[in-house]
Amino acid sequence: MGGIMGFALGGLIGSMLFGHFGGGLFGGIGLLELLLIGGGIFFVLSYLRRRQQAATSYGYGPPRGVETPSWQSEPMYASTATMAAPESDLERGIRHIRQMDSTFDPASFTDTASDVFFAIQSAWMARDMGLVRHLLTPEMYETMHKECDRMRVERRINHLENIAVRAIEVTEAWQESGQDFVTVHCLASLLDYTVEEGSNQVLAGSRTAPVKFEEYWTFTRPVGPNAWQLSAIQQSA
Repeated sequence: MGGIMGFALGGLIGSMLFGHFGGGLFGGIGLLELLLIGGGIFFVLSYLRRRQQAATSYGYGPPRGVETPSWQSEPMYASTATMAAPESDLERGIRHIRQMDSTFDPASFTDTASDVFFAIQSAWMARDMGLVRHLLTPEMYETMHKECDRMRVERRINHLENIAVRAIEVTEAWQESGQDFVTVHCLASLLDYTVEEGSNQVLAGSRTAPVKFEEYWTFTRPVGPNAWQLSAIQQSA
């Protein structure tokens, strides 16, 4: 016992032994003195016992011999530090496509998109989209076929030359209405000019000054390992 309570208990016993209660040690200790001493000791011990129990209850430490559960000794942020990063829309779309075609690979798809890109540009210069009809959705074929018919009527030829592809990258992937969709960003530089058929006179563009080519091409197919077709072309903003 220490502090104030130790001092009080020592004072109480000393007072009783040295005469403040019935004459002290040399006058004899009576029944009343013994009862007071016993009551004082009981009061002090009871108080100390209650304080110790309260300290344990309010978290000063576990009882001796009881180990602290491991989860209590770890920082509260430990569980959040190991959480996986949220899945992006692109990653989710690729995962959905792979559920029906485990061989689908975005890196390999860019090679496929590059081959389609050059084939369609060649057909466009020839003004004959029938050459790549199998690479186009019916709607896309009709749109480009009409443009080729218009150029033939106007006796114009659009030349796309010295194409240098800088990047083809998958930017979107998703599934909708039983179809897979993948969009790629095409970045290239090329000579883009239009001449008059017969005279070969330049009507638009330049034969010598390259221009930047940046578009988003979207491909689609029925869900599963089927052939891809170009479904849309969007100019970069």
